[in-house]
Amino acid sequence: MSQSSGTNLEPNVAGALSYLFGWITGLIFFLLEKDDDFVRFHAMQSIIVFGAWTVLQILFYIFWLVPYLGVILSWLWWVVAIVLVIILVIKAYQGERFKLPVIGDLAEKWSQ
Repeated sequence: MSQSSGTNLEPNVAGALSYLFGWITGLIFFLLEKDDDFVRFHAMQSIIVFGAWTVLQILFYIFWLVPYLGVILSWLWWVVAIVLVIILVIKAYQGERFKLPVIGDLAEKWSQ
């Protein structure tokens, strides 16, 4: 694989790292990488997925006012997020342009 122009990392490594700390690392890699479509796609998918995840997590905290409901939703949401991060990091590291339903299409469109 060739080195990515904006990050000086292999594209599969940069793509995987885009998911590591959610939308924050997605945004960093999206801003750093101007040429590599693979990295930009994974960075944008990270921004969309984990940006929405952050908003929903805030809503779950609001539901904490209802006994147990917010706590249960929040813990389930964290488990889903951790599993999703692991899957996305592995797929990107393997060099796969793994697209999540709906979000993947948006990421592909907005990363151009």
